[in-house]
Amino acid sequence: MPAFLRGIRQDLAASLVVFLVALPLCVGVAVASGVPAELGLITGIVGGLVTGVMRGSSLQVSGPAAGLTVLVAEAVRAFGLPALGLIVLLAGLLQVVMGVLRWGRWFRAISLSVVEGMLAGIGLVIIAGQLYAAAGLKAPHSGLAKLAGLPHALAGALSAAVSLIALAVAAGTVVVVVVWRRLPRPVRAVPGALVAVLLAAVVTAVGDLPVATVRVSGVLDAVRPPGADAFTGLTDLALLGTVLAFALIASAESLFSAAAVDRLHTGPRTDYDKELVAQGAGNAVCGLLGALPLTAVIVRSSANVEAGARTKASRVLHSVWLLLFAVLLPAVLAYIPLAALAGILVHAGWKLIPFRGLGALWRTHRGEALVLVTTAVAIVAVGMFEGVLIGLVLSVAKAAWEASHLRVEHSDDGCGGVRVRLAGTVNFLRLPQILDSLEALPRDRRVVLDLSGVHHLDHACRAALHAWAERHSATGPEAVRLHAFPEPPPKERAKAS
Repeated sequence: MPAFLRGIRQDLAASLVVFLVALPLCVGVAVASGVPAELGLITGIVGGLVTGVMRGSSLQVSGPAAGLTVLVAEAVRAFGLPALGLIVLLAGLLQVVMGVLRWGRWFRAISLSVVEGMLAGIGLVIIAGQLYAAAGLKAPHSGLAKLAGLPHALAGALSAAVSLIALAVAAGTVVVVVVWRRLPRPVRAVPGALVAVLLAAVVTAVGDLPVATVRVSGVLDAVRPPGADAFTGLTDLALLGTVLAFALIASAESLFSAAAVDRLHTGPRTDYDKELVAQGAGNAVCGLLGALPLTAVIVRSSANVEAGARTKASRVLHSVWLLLFAVLLPAVLAYIPLAALAGILVHAGWKLIPFRGLGALWRTHRGEALVLVTTAVAIVAVGMFEGVLIGLVLSVAKAAWEASHLRVEHSDDGCGGVRVRLAGTVNFLRLPQILDSLEALPRDRRVVLDLSGVHHLDHACRAALHAWAERHSATGPEAVRLHAFPEPPPKERAKAS
């Protein structure tokens, strides 16, 4: 078979796999966000037909993401569903502007610990909120209230037959998803999430179980373009802050996903600026349709790569299948139990928490682990946007501390000279500490001043160290030896000569 035809066949097969992965997640994310299920499908369709055809990343797939459910739910609760389209539209336009200004690459400078902490915090809030949904209960608004109210809510659910049945459906869904991943590879060609949802729908329908299902009103009925009255919110600073949060968080999640996907294949690398423009264009269209915001989604993207996708055709075709499903079979959604979708999202939230990575990070870089945990806790306790800001501030403070931190270490074997090692950044602010340590050294001993661990040495410290070395050397020849003394910049060398 010619390579061209073989590539088309692989892209076609991959698109079907991605479609089967995306379908339950699109519906589940929409329901968890408090919006009609059809809006999740619309966002998935736009993710392929708009973002998918644009340049940027060739194999990553965009659509509604579990990582934004918390932010979307907060926005809908604060401003109402009609304002969601305006928020997503403005966020998309802001992403386009950032991409045109070539700011995409700067998102790679965001600390990975902040991003992982953000996802972990989102995962905790999703799990807590969806446990209420699994039992058919209304969840509190804040993350702390969700967590604090769980014991009482679950205790009440276990004593009510209807809630107990819904919990059993949700638990069974999670079990199927987890077990499915352990089955032979040919079986796993069908996504476990889809199998779990289908089984839950069949069991609920055949057993006539009293479990709430997805409400369906039709895709066209769900489209809500922002009206003229929605633009009055442009004067609301809180709404504009939400727009900024949408743009920054969706961009960071998409570009970090692109970096992860690039590690999974050997094809063309991502152009981060063009990818940011593509994500912004997709969000602008989603906003015009009143749909959910989109981001690149690592689950669908990795499924796309693993299924053997060669080009962007696979992600475009997956949206074509979503469109055909939304047009021809929307009534099928009415058979999906809400408890099953809650189970799918509980599993998705659990996967957002880097349990193994956190343990390894604590053993090697405790400062980074602290940033991760603090960001996650702040998101649960305060809110999404505020938690990310706290994480960013803490990350910058940690970097500043490490950049300015100085270690002065002494070693003395008792028979030779004294070795003094400076490590870190040596600037004039640390000069009193350095000179106090050096002046306290015995003048009748040879000193080795090791500067191999110095990242930066400013002019004031360089001059002070030379002056101290000359004074100490007056007690004997070669009393001071400078090890790995950093060379001054060319201008300073010229002045010295």
